[in-house]
Amino acid sequence: MPIVQRKEAITVTKNLVLFLAAVLIAGCASQRTASAPPTDAAAGSNQGQILGSPTQDGKFVKLKIGMTLSEVSALIGGGDDQNHYPTGKGWIPFYFGSDTQRIEILYRGEGCLVFTGGNQFGGGSNELIRIENDPNGSCFKIS
Repeated sequence: MPIVQRKEAITVTKNLVLFLAAVLIAGCASQRTASAPPTDAAAGSNQGQILGSPTQDGKFVKLKIGMTLSEVSALIGGGDDQNHYPTGKGWIPFYFGSDTQRIEILYRGEGCLVFTGGNQFGGGSNELIRIENDPNGSCFKIS
């Protein structure tokens, strides 16, 4: 292979490597901004689910999504039964959020409350994420 062709091949290879590096960097940069939380979530609005309507004089009327387990217990007392189960987030590498486990508490005649159960290291805030108004208690899943 003549020297001129070799220099051109090296130049083309360098340009190709630089182009691919630029594409990779641009892809990572756009991925970071795409996964940023929406502004209302960053402002601290609590998102969760409320299923059904609580009875007018029921305990669940006093509750709000985002309350901690200790706040709920102080406000309406302890439940009648409890279930603890893992979520799929425990399998995500380097996930340090507080939602790798769930705590589900049954209140007979009212329904079920579901809390985040903390992370795999024992930390977490046990926040209320779902209120299921179900007086029959069919919301409670026994593992």
